Order: sequence, then C-alpha cells, then structure tokens
Amino acid sequence: MGQPPPMISNSPPVSLSFSLMAPPRILLTGDPLGHLYQLFKRVSSVNKSTGPFDAVLCVGQFFPESSEHLEELTEYVEGRKNIPLPTYFIGDYGAGAAKVLSAAAKETGNQGFKMDGLKIRDNLYWLKGSGKFTLHGLSVAYLSGRRSPSGLIYGTYTQDDIDALRALAEEPGIIDIFLTYPSYLFQFQASTSNIPPGISDSTGSDAAISELVAEIKPRYHVAGSKGVYYAREPYMNDDAVHATRFIGLAPVGNASKQKFIHAISPTPASTMSSTEISTKPPNTTLSPYTQAEPEKRSAESVSDSQYWRYDVSKRQKLGSGESDKLCFKFISSGSCPRGDTCHFRHDMEAREQSMRGVCFEFLNKGKCERGEDCSYKHSLQEKGNSRSKECWFCLSSPNVESHLITSVGENCYCALAKGPLVQDHVLILPIEHLPNTLTSPPECEIELVKFQKSLKDYFKSHGKEVVFFEWVYIRTTHANLQAIPVPLSRASAVQDIFNLAAEKLGFKFMVLKSDKSSEGRKLVRREYDGKSSLFYVELPGGIILSHVVEENEKFPVQFGREVLAGLLNMADRADWRNCKLSKDEELKMVERFKTSFQEYDPNN
Repeated sequence: MGQPPPMISNSPPVSLSFSLMAPPRILLTGDPLGHLYQLFKRVSSVNKSTGPFDAVLCVGQFFPESSEHLEELTEYVEGRKNIPLPTYFIGDYGAGAAKVLSAAAKETGNQGFKMDGLKIRDNLYWLKGSGKFTLHGLSVAYLSGRRSPSGLIYGTYTQDDIDALRALAEEPGIIDIFLTYPSYLFQFQASTSNIPPGISDSTGSDAAISELVAEIKPRYHVAGSKGVYYAREPYMNDDAVHATRFIGLAPVGNASKQKFIHAISPTPASTMSSTEISTKPPNTTLSPYTQAEPEKRSAESVSDSQYWRYDVSKRQKLGSGESDKLCFKFISSGSCPRGDTCHFRHDMEAREQSMRGVCFEFLNKGKCERGEDCSYKHSLQEKGNSRSKECWFCLSSPNVESHLITSVGENCYCALAKGPLVQDHVLILPIEHLPNTLTSPPECEIELVKFQKSLKDYFKSHGKEVVFFEWVYIRTTHANLQAIPVPLSRASAVQDIFNLAAEKLGFKFMVLKSDKSSEGRKLVRREYDGKSSLFYVELPGGIILSHVVEENEKFPVQFGREVLAGLLNMADRADWRNCKLSKDEELKMVERFKTSFQEYDPNN
C-alpha cells in the first residue's frame, strides 16, 4: 500500500543513513557538450581511483553544439555504451536534444508529475523544468535550461518553473544542492579572491537565478556554461544560519584544461544538528546577493508570484483573474499578512477543507499533477471522519490497491507496503476511515494487537525481530501502523539509533517501558490527546519511544523509515518512491508472503 503523506551498543558497527552512515559521494560536472565518451571515461577513472561515488550531476549544456558529435551521443542514449554511474543532467539543449527528449517524454514510465528525473536509459536521467527530489538523502533542487522568450519546448525555462521553485522554497527543510544556469553572482565579488578572468562578465548569466538562489539558500549552488572553473569562498545567507558554497565548472574537454569534474560528500542537512548546520566555514564572506539587482519586476509582482504557490501550469498574467485563485498563505495558516491588499482569495471554506487534509492544488485548480505521489486528499471532505473515495486505504474506495492486501479481519487488515523498504514490509490498517490507531475503537485496538503478535511470531521464526512505528499526523487521511523486520544482530541497536537520530533533530524521546507491547500501547493511547502530531516506535523488547511534534517543528515525515534504512545499510531505499515495483512484481511478493504467513495469520 502507499506510504503516509506530509535517526552504541555491543552489536556490530551500524552504518546509518540518518547519522552514522558515510555521507553520499557525488560527482559534479560542467557542460558535457556531447563529449560523453570523455565524460564517462573520466567518471569511471575517478570512481575507480577515489570512489565509489553514488551519482553524477551535470550542469550546463548536455547535448552537442553541432551534429558532429551526434553519433557519440546516440551510442550512449541507445545503450551501446556503458554509463558507469546514475547521471542526472539539466542542460536540455543542443544538437539532438529535441529528438532524444521528445522520445523520452512519451515513455509510459515518464508520464505524470516526476521531479526525480525522466529516464532516458539506464543510469541517465533528464531533470526537466524545475523541481526538487531526494538523492541518497540529499535534497536536490534544479532549474533546467536557460531563460528565453522564444517559447522553445526544450532548453528553456519559464516563469512557471521559477514560481514552482519559489513554492518549494517555502517548504520546511534546507536544500543541499541547487543546479542552475549561471546567475549574476559573478558581478559582486569585491570580497573574494582568485577570480578567473571573464568570470565577472555578466554575459550568459541570469538575474532571475540570483533571486532564486537568495530565496532558496542552498548549501551548494552548482552551475556551468561560463567556460571556466570557479569555487567561490563560502558565503552566509540572509535570514539563515547556514553557509552556501558556489561551484562553477568548465565544459568537458575544454582546450584550456580547466577543471570540469568536482567531487563533494556533504552530509544531508536533514540529518545534521542545529550546531552542525550553523558552523561557519573558514573564509566565509557576506552574501553576494545582498546588493544584487532583481529583474525589472515590481516588488508586488515578485511577492504575488510567491503567494500564487503551486498554481503554475495555467498561470495568467497578473491583473487578469488572480482573485479567483486561492492565497496559499491564508489557506495553510489561516492568516495572510497582506490582508485586504492580497490579490488572491481568502476563502474560509477552502481553509477548512485544507484542515481536513484536502490538497491545496486540488482546491485551487480542481486537479493535482502529483497524482498518487501526493500525500493529500483529492476530494472535498465532510466534517468529521468521513470516508474519502480518494483514500488509498479505505477498503470501500475504488482507489485501494487490493492486490497488496494479505489478511482481513473484522476491524483491521494487513497489506504489504507499496515501495517496501525490505521484504515483508507490512502495514496494519483499520478498515474504517480513522486518522490514527491511537484513537481507534477498543475492538479495533484488540485486533491490531493480535496482528502485531502474529507478525512477531512469524518474523521470530525467520530469525528476525520486528519494529512497529506510526506517524500520527493531524492531517493524515488514514491510519497505518508500519511493521519492518530487522535481523537479530541489529535488534539491540534500534533504540540507540532512534535516540541518536532524535538528538540530531534536537529532541529527546519519551520512553515508555512495559513487559507487554499491548500495555505500552495502552499508555500511549491514554496520553495522546489527539490535538497534535506524534511519532512513536515500538521496539523489540516492549519499549516504546514517543515524541509529540509541535505545530511549527520541522519533522521528517518518513523519519521511521529513514532511521531503519540507515540501520539496515539501505540509505537509497529511505524514500518509498525509489522502491516502486511493477504490479506483476507486487503480486508475486504478496503471494509469497501469504503462503509463508498462512500458519500465523489470525484470520485463518
């Protein structure tokens, strides 16, 4: 089933994505310009000598400048040449671009709302337009192509792409890496040293990107297309505690032998403590964007583009119908600092629908391009816990993926997770449309505990313990308690790992000890008031760790999964979307589990 919306003991050494695991290692490259043989030969060499690396991020023009290198491009695109590492590119222009990219866009697997790259072939992904995705724990944002008024389909970005990034910038969390065409940063270098000749020339730079970088405040800003290598001193961001490093890369195979490949190994910001994030690197300067001249747009229009939020696919010019669009600030928080001067609608009914978990984009446009990747409801909700026809988990919903269900009781059912972290990743869910298991009726709780006992016995027979956790979010649509098996050799480390993860995020768990898991759950149910979000995890041995999440607290929605991904050395599987299977694979997975679990199933 789908995942819910919006980590030292005597055991063997644990490699943890959330804290202890080595940071991901990323190779950055400048404009390939179609010189793919030279690019991937160099990548293979670096990976062999100083690797292993996890991925390659290409900035600048990816495709050839002329048709002379099309044969070389075709050999890689069609799979006749090997691409050694997962490679992501943003410079979607040059000879052959239209043919390759139009074909990729038509592929079934590339349909829908995809921000983590359209697959060109194995290990080659096109980052189209603008977006943000998670790569080995790192938050990566990008703006593909160049600003152009020509309306070209490929190689350019639009105001819609910029507005979508501004909307993403408002979301919690720090962007680790931002990939772009050059900005106007090069004009403001008075306090920096070792500036290569030509870097300060604004030709080929973009002021709009300067504004974006100042708003997004990434930890690394990477750009190409200036023809030289330039690593600027770190600079502090206005209204932020962390510093940004700018890296400009030269084209692949450039005649002046400027550096075109650069390695970084940043710890994901989401796993760092506030002290680590705010540590000021040596030689840090002030922000080069403080003095930057914005594009010639009025302050009002800049502000409006941020309040527009996700309504970018059919955007109209300002002044022609904005009053029909909802104000994101008001809908999400209940207030708007612009008051009566706001160009967008302050609709209390829409605000109430949002509070019931309805998707803002659905409210604003009547549809949501994220589809099944969206965490929120795509239908209007009546007051109270009414069933949603859009709910993935309601057995009465036409959208429930019934082929993943493994056992059904009177009040609860079990299903295998969609995009499982490990084999036999199980969800226990109430049949009724309930927001969490802690406030469920007694008869539901009794049946849930029976499922837990059965799963413990089943995993014990396979030499494993099981960890249960639930993210009780006040806007969650349907409760689900996740059950993930861990090897006995790692079971004793689970509590330490969760405590370490909590410390990294700046909080401490409340510890509830009980001889029986059911008694521990009774304590959690008794203490939970239903007015706030809560994360809790039931550990092998009966201990329960819980944490009440304050309204403005930044808390990773996949916290439990991310911690266990690290414990099991599976950092690349922390996001369920990276683990999707075909329906045929899911059917085989379910059949195997049902056969194996049959003698433990309480409903047999």
